[in-house]
Formats: sequence, C-alpha cells, structure tokens
Amino acid sequence: MSLNASTPDAGVQILLVEDDVRLSTLIQEYLQQQAMVVAIEHRGDLACQRIIDEHPDLVVLDLMLPGMDGVEICKRVRPQYSGPILMLTARDEEIDQVVGLEIGADDYVTKPVQPRVLLARIRALLRRLPRHTPSIHDNNQVRIGRFRISIAAREAWLGDKVLELTSNEFDLLWLLASHAGEILTRDRILEQLRGIGYDGLDRSVDIRISRLRKKLEDDTQRPYRIKTIRSKGYLFAKEAWE
Repeated sequence: MSLNASTPDAGVQILLVEDDVRLSTLIQEYLQQQAMVVAIEHRGDLACQRIIDEHPDLVVLDLMLPGMDGVEICKRVRPQYSGPILMLTARDEEIDQVVGLEIGADDYVTKPVQPRVLLARIRALLRRLPRHTPSIHDNNQVRIGRFRISIAAREAWLGDKVLELTSNEFDLLWLLASHAGEILTRDRILEQLRGIGYDGLDRSVDIRISRLRKKLEDDTQRPYRIKTIRSKGYLFAKEAWE
C-alpha cells in the first residue's frame, strides 16, 4: 500500500516501545501504511529519555521490557510527557490493566495484537484526548491555543499580551511556530534566517532560543514550549499552549 499524505493520520509521530523485533516490525509497517511516522525502541531503560526528548504524538508501550518495565516507564515520563500512552501486554489479568491506567496510561491492548484494532485504539486516543491543541496556520499567521503570531503584523501574542520581540527574535519565533511539531536543526534555522550553515560554533540560535523561552513564559530549566531535542535541534511543541 502506498502512503497517502491526505490521510488524517499523515505525519502522526508514534514511538513504539516493544522488545519483540518481529512484532514491532509488523506494527511499524502497518502503521506506516497509514502514513504515520513510527520509530521503534526495543529497550525499556532507553525509552524514558526518548519519550521526553522526542515527544511523539503517541507512545505504544509494551509492559514487559528489558531494562525497565512499562509501568515504571509510564510513571517516570508522565510528569514531562502529556501525550497519549497505549500499553501492550501479553498478560490478560485485570490487575495489570488497573495498574497501567492508574499510573498514567490512557488505554490498554492485550496480545496477540490485531493491527486493525491497535490502529482503531490509536485513532480514538488522538481524537478524544484534549492534550492535542488544534492549530490554525495560513500564510500570514499561526494560532495554537493561547499563542498567536502574525507575519503580516510582525507581532506575537500570548493570550492578550503582546510579546516584546526584536526583529531577529520574531523571525526565529515565526520559523519555529510555522513548523510547530517539527524538529528544526540549527543548520536549517541558520540557513533559513541568515543563509549560512551551522559551523558547530555559532551560538546565536541558542541565545535567541533562551530569550524567547523567557518571553514565552517557558520553564528555562525544563522547557516544554520550545524543546531542545538532543543532538537534533529545536521543537515548537503544539501541546504546550492550552
């Protein structure tokens, strides 16, 4: 089946945490047929940081994993990750379902997994959870929850407050907001704003990001509105503006 960018699932970012290589490949291929973007992590002890750093739209999380089980992963990431978590398990015991839901999972599917059932559950979570803040983006402005930025007016607002931005800060904020949910590398940012590539030393982008976070009332120690994606770049988070 060829990918179709017009499908409502196109571009949805899924992190699948599953140690069964055959099953994870099967699920990945099936979801990719729906135009979803699916990354796989086989180890539980590596999954926590990936969930926090990559901030996917949804996590499919196996219960039994090497290094750290799904319950512990869910408990650890919930303070910093607000997206839906769908747990998988080979167990069919009610107590497992109760524990999973109590520690922050949003739904629960038992193995053997039927791909169509899994897809239906994923779609249901993405539809009904209020964590996904709708955005409006046209050629002139971007609106995401309480945040709005207009390229025509060259102004940005957080609620009713007009943000005091320098010209360079505005250009960077517009670039990030108009690509909300997409990781932008330093190289791409510098190419777009200044027509040069990143030489590994230029810190101008990082300095402006730091200033923007303060003006956007972001947490400078644990930023959640403009996220630093380790070894990749920056992400303007859609879900952070409710």
